[in-house]
Amino acid sequence: MRGLGKTRRTRRTSRTVTVGLCATAVAAVLTAAPAQAQTVAEAVARMPHWELKDSGTDVRFRGLSAVSRNTAWVAGSDGTVLRTVDGGANWRNVSPPGAQDLQFRDIEAFDVRRAVVLAIGEGEASRVFRTEDGGTTWTESFRNTDARAFYDCVTFFDSRHGLAMSDPVDGKFRILSTSDGGRSWKVLPDDGMPAAQAGEAGFAAGGQCLVSSGSRDVWLATGGGARARVLHSADRGLTWTAADTTIPAGDPARGVFALAFRDRTHGLAVGGDYRADQASPQAAALTPDGGRTWTPAAQPPPAYRSGVTWLPHSRTSALAVGPTGTDLTTDGGRTWRTLDTGSYDTVDCAPDLGCWASGEQGRVARLER
Repeated sequence: MRGLGKTRRTRRTSRTVTVGLCATAVAAVLTAAPAQAQTVAEAVARMPHWELKDSGTDVRFRGLSAVSRNTAWVAGSDGTVLRTVDGGANWRNVSPPGAQDLQFRDIEAFDVRRAVVLAIGEGEASRVFRTEDGGTTWTESFRNTDARAFYDCVTFFDSRHGLAMSDPVDGKFRILSTSDGGRSWKVLPDDGMPAAQAGEAGFAAGGQCLVSSGSRDVWLATGGGARARVLHSADRGLTWTAADTTIPAGDPARGVFALAFRDRTHGLAVGGDYRADQASPQAAALTPDGGRTWTPAAQPPPAYRSGVTWLPHSRTSALAVGPTGTDLTTDGGRTWRTLDTGSYDTVDCAPDLGCWASGEQGRVARLER
């Protein structure tokens, strides 16, 4: 979207217990009575918290990909891409040469060496770059030549198959597809895409307006129209169905900004109104059926949120982030409690429990326990 837009399969390990205990401890801290002050103080010292890492820059990082606790990639304004391989102690500037005028809003990293980054904007400002050597060299693999298109987000099902999405062209969202890891791309036919609403688009706010889970399922988040919707495809983007969500829309600044699915049925949606002077009631929703129906959170985040991710190996715990803070759910998205008031635009977790967040003024942080 002109104004502003990953879900990764994880394997179960013995660390499932660790995550469950952390989530339980956080919930206990948030609901403790004053008489338990000493116990609470001890628990607070052990509860998960963001630890800021010095990125060495002040650009805004709306693109983030967590590979592990040690390795993460961030992408942002002024064509900037950074990578760390030592848990954020040091960051290497691996920006594509000559990209200073581009706005990177999404990045998908497969490992420490391979990544795909998306630049957003009208016409030729929307581009895709790929690296196979940790950012030492980049190849531009796609440049949009249609002035009507504006690409917002990218996602991958595996290391070869992926999709990118554009705001509607000729009344329908446009989908770009790759089957070779982002080396080449093609526009998919739009026969199976429902018509867009008037003013409907995606939000290039944190790289999570297009997310996938498993080998074929993908979801697309929208806003700006009369209703905030989530579109779902079970065949890698060839055919889609649309469902209304409970997140308010009806304005170019409102809608669903980010999605997260822990499997092909259980998903979370967050958003609201990104304007700082506007309230964002009902800023979160959940689905138990792959996005066919959405239920509002009984206790949503207190303000607009632009990023969301499930905690690895957990069936009930997730994090949501936005300019005014970070919220945690331990009941699958029904209720949210604020953990931190720092500003972040996006959040992502790796299978080894490495969770990262990034945002304005070069802010990058790792979740510590």
